[in-house]
Amino acid sequence: MTSKQRVVVIGAGLAGLRFAARLGAGAQVRVLGEEPHPPYNRVLLAEVLAGRYAPDVTALPAPGAAVRRGVRAVRIDRAERVVHCDDGSTEAYDTLVLATGSNPVLPPLRGLFTPGGRELPDGVHAFRTMDDCLALSAAVAARPGVRAVVIGGGLLGVSAARALAERGAQVVLAQQGERLMERQLDADASELLHAHLTALGIEIHTQCRVRGLVTSPATRPTADPDGRTVTAVELADGYRLDADLVVLACGVRPRTGLALAAGLPVRTGIVVDDRLRTADPRIHAIGDCAEHAGRVYGLAGPALEQADALAAVLAAGGSEGEAAPGTDPAAATGTDGGGGTGSAAARDADSSTGPGYTGTRVLTRLTLAAAGPGPFDLAVFGETTPLPGDDVVRLTDATRRTYRKVVVRGDRLVGGVLLGELSTVGALARSWEGDQPLNDLTHLLTDDGGS
Repeated sequence: MTSKQRVVVIGAGLAGLRFAARLGAGAQVRVLGEEPHPPYNRVLLAEVLAGRYAPDVTALPAPGAAVRRGVRAVRIDRAERVVHCDDGSTEAYDTLVLATGSNPVLPPLRGLFTPGGRELPDGVHAFRTMDDCLALSAAVAARPGVRAVVIGGGLLGVSAARALAERGAQVVLAQQGERLMERQLDADASELLHAHLTALGIEIHTQCRVRGLVTSPATRPTADPDGRTVTAVELADGYRLDADLVVLACGVRPRTGLALAAGLPVRTGIVVDDRLRTADPRIHAIGDCAEHAGRVYGLAGPALEQADALAAVLAAGGSEGEAAPGTDPAAATGTDGGGGTGSAAARDADSSTGPGYTGTRVLTRLTLAAAGPGPFDLAVFGETTPLPGDDVVRLTDATRRTYRKVVVRGDRLVGGVLLGELSTVGALARSWEGDQPLNDLTHLLTDDGGS
């Protein structure tokens, strides 16, 4: 890459800023951030809501690049290589990086929007941005003992419910699935999490579907001329949960609108190859919005790895607009949805052309910090549901409220779940990531294995 290369990054989140920082001074980098706040680590929002961190603690390190805050990219002109922004300004690029992240999923609930309206009722919040977090925090501070219903029992919903409970709210958690965090945890681990949250005073409803919101005319001015205030959440069986606050934690969806409008291939996310290129070799995608080898990760770890990989690709000369050798960049990734290791076609296509990205082996961690019954940590990695012929080893300590489960296939560790105490997670993760034969699984599972 020459010093004259103009690199524009759309998105000032974790992936976009990490990429800009890694790229360094070898290019003229401009980062466009839609939010007015200084760029922050979204992973820490639950800590801010719980009152453990001040908002400024979440600030991301400045990448040394020019960051424009409070500006939204609205159109990409691929022919002219220009990004058009909502304030009328433009940014010309030689290389464009889409790090647009994801949007919260707003479920199709009755009463969520008025006909033709776009404003949520007063008291209803997503939990995705700093503004969401600050609004929830202000509402809890203004009304001690406020009644809060969290819709969604996944990673985000559990974090929000725990944070609100720590702030003194009366919290109800409504989960449509059979158990909490069902995508990450098995039944035993989910039961332990359920018990932990219940000990905090959180009321939990599983296998219940939320049908709609009950609202009344707003008692204070709102942005919606037909302003409404939420008063309850209605379940499919007609039961109502009284609510002063409702938190929508129903998952996220990749932000792909800019890519779609620009004519780039999109499936679930923006399709990229092993050099994180879209079908336009001058445009790349990383982070929550990117789909590689049929997989959208939506987690911080893969986003950081993709940012590092793309910086290495561009530093090695991957920004000159060449097509992937022998392939269509949009077709270089498979749709097998496997373990994030990339398709064989993609690996072969780029194996002789320098650095690239072949997927991330994901380890998810969640720390529910000390309060009430004490801290509760969990870590999940790899395949936690065994296949026929796999061996499963579980260790449970009811006194210490710990649970450890690993799945072994042949002589390889392929996945695991740890709750309550994570001293061994480092050793287990190294064995899993290294794909090495197991010599002593007992050593890895017991506390001395983490030393």
